[in-house]
Amino acid sequence: MDFETRWMEDFLALAATHSFSQAAERRHVTQPAFSRRIKALEAAVGVTLVDRSTTPVALTPEGQMFLITARNVVAQLHESISRLRGLQLNTQQVIEVAAAHSLAFSFFPDWVTTVKDVMDNLSLRLVAMNVEDAVHALREGHCDLMQVYYDSYATLQLDAHTFPSIPLAHTTMLPVCVPDAETGLPLYSLDASSDADIPLLAYTPGAFLGRTVRLLLKNDPILLRLRTVYETAMAEGLKGMALNGAGVAWVPKLCIERELEEGRLVVCGGEQWHAPLEIRLYRCALVRKPAIDKLWRRLEKAL
Repeated sequence: MDFETRWMEDFLALAATHSFSQAAERRHVTQPAFSRRIKALEAAVGVTLVDRSTTPVALTPEGQMFLITARNVVAQLHESISRLRGLQLNTQQVIEVAAAHSLAFSFFPDWVTTVKDVMDNLSLRLVAMNVEDAVHALREGHCDLMQVYYDSYATLQLDAHTFPSIPLAHTTMLPVCVPDAETGLPLYSLDASSDADIPLLAYTPGAFLGRTVRLLLKNDPILLRLRTVYETAMAEGLKGMALNGAGVAWVPKLCIERELEEGRLVVCGGEQWHAPLEIRLYRCALVRKPAIDKLWRRLEKAL
């Protein structure tokens, strides 16, 4: 298929601004030209990526999923160009971090900003993946650090001595859906006394956050009313479907703070259906790299 990498950078600008005019200004093109490039991108991938019926514009569920791919491809492209130009930092000082998809673009950027004072001359290379793959990468030595969720329901199978961790932040898994257009109340409610089915936007089997939800609801009568209508391994995908009114999804609060503040999503169940989550940074104690040791000591002192 005909494809231009600049279209992905256009798409990233649109995802960041939620505005065709602002994104066009950021990309230094006219709005009509920018709109044509986004349409060309959608034609190339064969799906609609942007919901133009909303103000501000929003990404479709497919757009939410493509956003991760676009970010990774653009980042890898820039890295390759830097290497070719001889601008890449000394590889001894580059630390590779495997992070859960939702953390990669909802938590990691802000976290890096808060710890920049302890980074010195170190450079981080971020790779987004699901939690299971991240754990495998850490165990096999394919990454230096791992940033993932931890919860009391579905703990990671990692020995604390071999894989020490540093707690970074706390969040909560919340059941959310769109509000009713007239009342502003949740379109679907876990607290309602009705016996009607509730459409569930679920994580695929094996997804870490899916285990958290299943263990949270274990033996609860609400399970009889939940009817799975959609599955994906990524929280961002579930958020996209929830924004389209397709059902109820359990999503980490840090991923939906903007949508909650704007009232585009509302919490649709009481605290008994909220699951606490912790964000942790892991390393393998068996791997001794001066750069990792130095950064780890500084992060521990910064707690």
